[in-house]
Amino acid sequence: MFILPPLSLYIHVPWCIRKCPYCDFNSHKADETLPEREYIQALLADLEQDLHWVQGRDIQSIFIGGGTPSLLSVSAYQTLFSELKKRLHFADDIEITLEANPGTFEAEKFAGYRQLGINRLSIGIQSFQPQHLEKLGRVHDREQALNAVRLARESGFDNFNLDLMHGLPGQTIEQAIDDLKTALNFEPQHLSWYQLTIEPNTEFYKRPPLLPEDDTLWDIQEAGLELLAQHGFEHYEISAFCQPGKASKHNLNYWQFGDYLGIGAGAHGKVTLSEANTIMRTNKTRLPKDYLNPDKHFLAGKQTIEPEDIGLECLMNALRLRQGIAVDDFEERTFLSLDAVAEPITKAQQLGLLNIDKRIYATEKGQQYLNELLALFLTD
Repeated sequence: MFILPPLSLYIHVPWCIRKCPYCDFNSHKADETLPEREYIQALLADLEQDLHWVQGRDIQSIFIGGGTPSLLSVSAYQTLFSELKKRLHFADDIEITLEANPGTFEAEKFAGYRQLGINRLSIGIQSFQPQHLEKLGRVHDREQALNAVRLARESGFDNFNLDLMHGLPGQTIEQAIDDLKTALNFEPQHLSWYQLTIEPNTEFYKRPPLLPEDDTLWDIQEAGLELLAQHGFEHYEISAFCQPGKASKHNLNYWQFGDYLGIGAGAHGKVTLSEANTIMRTNKTRLPKDYLNPDKHFLAGKQTIEPEDIGLECLMNALRLRQGIAVDDFEERTFLSLDAVAEPITKAQQLGLLNIDKRIYATEKGQQYLNELLALFLTD
């Protein structure tokens, strides 16, 4: 009997106080007053059009991303969750994450968010050092960052992620490790620690800053990984680290080729249609003004993944995880046997980059040379 993949929900809030120069996400400078009521109603109308893709499943996780979702008021989320529960069935152990920025105005809402049932925060710190916050264009300062994490704990959040970048313009090894040590002092359950990359369509791409040399970047990475391991963090995905049992359910579902509905301006989704043995990707109207325009459609596009691409796409995601994906899950979620990707798998095994037992996962060498491993699937 075919079993549909787990189902999650992604909700996009597209506004920020200002656009950071490194950010390539769908975020837009907020006006003084946000159209909260209109946006919540649009989200619910958007969801209504996607409900036929739920196919009887519970929602295992919800992730509210952006932009800066913590710009919205507690009352806006109260309305949203009240209406979501009328349309969807939440799993008993559902993980509900909200991205938050450390500005004092947003942080004051943490207790209200927790009372609504939001049980996980992802706080966008990026750095605790004033000079690097300034270069990154962040609107918060060091004290606001420290206070936001303290307030998250005081508000009842016993599961939170801290977002940190390294390889910042002018950053030394000592500064990068000091950021990590400061974060670790708060005993977070999860850390996203990743190197700054220059993405197209960003201010940094137009005017690139001077980044540390490769040798420095390597030394930062090595020292940081050692420090995180000393503090009991599992390196479960390329840039994600967690205490045992605290991996993000939403992240795991995404990387292991689960399904997710995406609502909100520019949101993306992935849905399995079991009756047709097909997998479809969706994307919603990107600009907030268009998303809120009743004369425009929420759904901007949908694309069926070609059968010959499904296996490759699944492994391109799953191999980012140290645990990879179970063979049974691969075959069930792709409608394929491993034979469909036999050629790149064989190449990867011959190069010592891939293991297969009951799971498909990268070797230690494969994790070290992950880009090369993934390229075998991308170019096959």
